Amino acid sequence: MVIVADSYPLDTPSPYPAAEIARAWRRERPGTPTDSIEIVTPLWRLAKLFADDRRRLLADLGVDPATLDLLSVLRRAGAPYELTTRELSRLTLVTAGAISQRVARAEDSGLVTRRNADDGSRAVVVTLTETGHDMIERTVDQVLTRESELVASLSPTGRAELASQLQELLDDVGRRARKP
Repeated sequence: MVIVADSYPLDTPSPYPAAEIARAWRRERPGTPTDSIEIVTPLWRLAKLFADDRRRLLADLGVDPATLDLLSVLRRAGAPYELTTRELSRLTLVTAGAISQRVARAEDSGLVTRRNADDGSRAVVVTLTETGHDMIERTVDQVLTRESELVASLSPTGRAELASQLQELLDDVGRRARKP
């Protein structure tokens, strides 16, 4: 069992060190596997801290996380900054219905346009507008600068090693985890 604590100041140690949680479970439930606790618990806490920090920054910038996700995927696609709704769904890891809602909101705000594909299929193509492009350019710099500050305590070598290990773990867990 992993318990995620409420947010705490970044300059203070975790109120529930993962090793302490693992020791308590070993004491209370001998034989129960606890080897994941010292990995999963910090990952959950880090995810919450990163998400809360990003949410605050985006709120200050007037951008919601779903819109940032949509615009980021379109911007990373390169010129002409367009993808089908199917591609957007795959790349954002959300359902077609969720993409449809995100695109509708972004279109209402003038950040994207959508049109039927030129190939005669039923595909819908979503394109980043100039307004959307300007917004993502401003926002991504601030978000990535902030997140770089948050991981600044790691050396460049430490960052590379951690990134590699996390990707390896993500790939393996993705293969092993139950699919919804």
